[in-house]
Amino acid sequence: MSTEFIIIILVVIYLRRALKAKLFIPEWHDKLQLLLYASIGLLVVQVVTDNFRIILHWVGMIMLAWLLYILNKHEKFKEARFLVTAIVPYLVVSFVIEVIRLINVDLFNRWHSWTDAIQTFAFIWGIGTWIVTRRQRKELIKARQKAIEEEQNNKVISAMKAQLEVDVAERTAELRKQKEELEITLDELKAAQAQLIQSEKMASLGELTAGIAHEIQNPLNFVNNFSEVNKELLAEMKTEIDSGNFSEAKNIANDIQDNEEKINFHGKRADAIVKSMLQHSRSSSGKKEPTDINALADEYLRLSYHGLRAKDKSFNAKFETDFDDSIQEINIVHQDIGRVLLNLINNAFYSVSEKQRREIPGYEPTIKVSTKRLRDSFNPDRVEIRVADNGNGVPKKVLDKIFQPFFTTKPTGLGTGLGLSLSYDIITRGHGGELKVETKEGEGAEFIIILPTQ
Repeated sequence: MSTEFIIIILVVIYLRRALKAKLFIPEWHDKLQLLLYASIGLLVVQVVTDNFRIILHWVGMIMLAWLLYILNKHEKFKEARFLVTAIVPYLVVSFVIEVIRLINVDLFNRWHSWTDAIQTFAFIWGIGTWIVTRRQRKELIKARQKAIEEEQNNKVISAMKAQLEVDVAERTAELRKQKEELEITLDELKAAQAQLIQSEKMASLGELTAGIAHEIQNPLNFVNNFSEVNKELLAEMKTEIDSGNFSEAKNIANDIQDNEEKINFHGKRADAIVKSMLQHSRSSSGKKEPTDINALADEYLRLSYHGLRAKDKSFNAKFETDFDDSIQEINIVHQDIGRVLLNLINNAFYSVSEKQRREIPGYEPTIKVSTKRLRDSFNPDRVEIRVADNGNGVPKKVLDKIFQPFFTTKPTGLGTGLGLSLSYDIITRGHGGELKVETKEGEGAEFIIILPTQ
C-alpha cells in the first residue's frame, strides 16, 4: 500500500482546517477538496487490488510532489511550508527506491529490507519533523500574535495619550479662561462690595445727623456760655484796674484763664466729633492706625443714641459702659471698626425700641458696651468688645443666617441686610478677628468682637 496517498489526505485535511481554506483562500478550497477525494479513491483502489500497485505508487509520488510544490510556491500557504521540510526526505527516498526498482529488479530485491527500513525511517523523520516544526510554528505564531497585539495596544495607548494630551490642553485652556472670568468677577464683586460699604456708611451717617448735632451742641453751648462769662469778667477786670484794685483784677484774670481752658477743651471736643464723622464718611484706606478703642466705642454709643432720640422723641433708653482702662491703643482701621460698632449699637437700640413698643410692665430698655483685654498663654494679646441689649433677641431659626448678605429681620424698607454681613467681613477678613453672637429669644442679644491688638 502506497503511503503517499495517506500523507496527501492528512496534509489536505490539515490545510483545510488550520488555514481555514474555505474562508481565507476560497480559490484553493475546491482544488484541495478534489485532491482529497482523488487520494481517497486511489487509496481504496490500491487496497482492493494489486494490479496497478507500481503505477499508483508513481501517481501518489507525483501528486505529493505537486502538492509540496504548491505549498512552497504560493504565499497563501506560507504558514504551512514547514510540511515541505517534513515530507521531502520521504518523497526523495521513495523516488530513489522506485527508480532502482525500474532499473534493476534484482538489486532492488537484494536490498529490499534496507530500502524498506530507510523508507520507514524517512516516514518517521517526516512525522517527527512535522510535530516539532508544528509546535515551534504554533509558538512562533503565538509570539507573533502577541507582538501584533502589543503593537496594537501601543498604538491604542499612543492614540489615547495623544487624545488625552489634546483633552488636557483643551481643559487647561478652559480652566484658564474660567480663572480669568472668575478673577474679573471677583474684581467686580470687590468693587461692588466697596461701593455697598460706602453706601451703607453714608446711610448710617445720615441716620446720625441728629446725634451729631446733639453731640456738637453740648461743647458749643459750653463755648458760647464761657465766652459770655469771659466778656463780663473782662468788663469787671477793667473796672477794678481803673479803681487800682489790682489784686481783684488778678483773680478775675485767673477766672478768665480757667474759662479759656474750658473753651479750648470743648472746642477740641467738637472738632474731634466732626473729624470722626468725616472719617466715617470717607472710603476706607485699609490702613491700620493706633486707635483708642474705648473712646471710639463711647463716641459711637452716644452718637447712635442721640440719633435715635432725634428720630423718635418718645424713645428713652439706659446705656452703660464698662471699659477696661488697661487697654492701650490698638492697630485697627478706624473707619471700618467705627462702622461695625455703629451698626451693632444701632441694631441694639432698634431691638430695645421694638420691645419697648410692646409696653411690657417694668421693662427698661438697656444697652451695655464693654471692653476687656484678653490674655492667656495660648493666644496672642487680644481685645474683646461686647455690645449687649435686653431687647427681643435673635430667633434660633435665623441665627445661622444673620451674617449672610441681604438677610435681615427688620421690616421691608428698614434694613438692607448688609450691615452684619459687612461687619463680619471687616472683623474676620479685614482684621483677622472674630464676630459672634450670644442670644436668648425674648431676653436679649450680645454681639462679641474679638480683635488682635497688633
